[in-house]
Amino acid sequence: MMLKQILNVALAYVGVIVGAGLSSGQDLMQYFVSFGKWGILGAVILGILNAVFGKIIITFGSYFRSNDHFEVLSQIAGSITNKILDISLIICCFVVGFVMIAGAGSNLNQQFGMPFWSGALLCAVLIILVSFLDFEKITNVIGIFTPIIFIMIMIMAVYTFASQRFDFKELETIANTISTPMPNIWFSVLNYFSLCVMTGVSMAFVLGGSIMRIGVAEKGGTLGGFIIGIIITVTTCILYANVKLATTVDIPMLAIAKQIHPAFAFVYALVIFGLIFNTAFSLFYALAKRFSSNQSKRFYPIMIGTVVVGYILSFMGFKKLVSIMYPILGYIGFIMLMVLLIGWIKERSNVRDEKFLRRKMIRLITKKYDDEQEYTKADKEKFQKLGEDSIVDTKSIKSDIKDLVKEQFADDNK
Repeated sequence: MMLKQILNVALAYVGVIVGAGLSSGQDLMQYFVSFGKWGILGAVILGILNAVFGKIIITFGSYFRSNDHFEVLSQIAGSITNKILDISLIICCFVVGFVMIAGAGSNLNQQFGMPFWSGALLCAVLIILVSFLDFEKITNVIGIFTPIIFIMIMIMAVYTFASQRFDFKELETIANTISTPMPNIWFSVLNYFSLCVMTGVSMAFVLGGSIMRIGVAEKGGTLGGFIIGIIITVTTCILYANVKLATTVDIPMLAIAKQIHPAFAFVYALVIFGLIFNTAFSLFYALAKRFSSNQSKRFYPIMIGTVVVGYILSFMGFKKLVSIMYPILGYIGFIMLMVLLIGWIKERSNVRDEKFLRRKMIRLITKKYDDEQEYTKADKEKFQKLGEDSIVDTKSIKSDIKDLVKEQFADDNK
């Protein structure tokens, strides 16, 4: 049961981060392949950073039981910094959201010849429709494409490196002609990672907030970040090896997939669309959560309104949007990284204490629903005391832990 939860969290986190730019290869071309062999080393370092901060972000969401990013940032950042980051994340969710919609239009146009407007519209409509599902179903939807893209990228890697010989001097020469917004690979790694954090942190906090067990959040975030690292590194290597082809199209990974087989490219195009949808949905969902204060009457009008405006702005074009907007958001993300790191150093012992506190509460309340154990008056008083000591509202933490245990017993009795 717990392993399944960890995997669900990891796959959902990957689904949030792996969007249009990464699965299509467009942002990796500009941020990493443009630096040639050094770009591959940069991708490896990026993967390590993803694993470390994936744990921090998801764990903070679980620790504070957050419904939106503001609930976490208000606890770990000063008032001025919090306001700056809150506004930045709101802008980021919206901007990258409509970049994703643009990516959906480009993807379906390149593979199926669909007009740009129709592919982008399909993505926008799906975002609105899925927002009406409950959060557990949404998490499953977000994670569904992750194992598929992982397997397909590995197939592309085997095909690329088993069937070709490479002139590395030629590859390096072509790679160095690619336009990049970054001055060097180290700055590129930091900027792109900051962008990843800015893109994923709002939804990741919400995702973490849905997890009661902090240990599950820690492991799920770490595993998700590790999987992202593998995907980024392998994809960068594939793009570098096929750089001559990759420089000529908007969706380079799709062009490489076509070399394997048209049917493979067909499936890959659908998977890219799914991943684009995942990221776009996560961003607009997190944005609507931030402005609705968890009130459903306000949530849906905000969700629909922002998606409609995002669809209109997506006509600026995918490739152009990536090159202009991503570096700007990456610079803002430097502040976010520092806040997260400093917050983690300060709160780490409190997070550990809260993790053990919740474990004790779960063990105590399990007695109440287990016919083979006795739930005594002393247990009840201790459960109440632990609830009062939790960082989360006493009534909420008690209710949520009871629901968690009831659900576990229901699953065990199926």
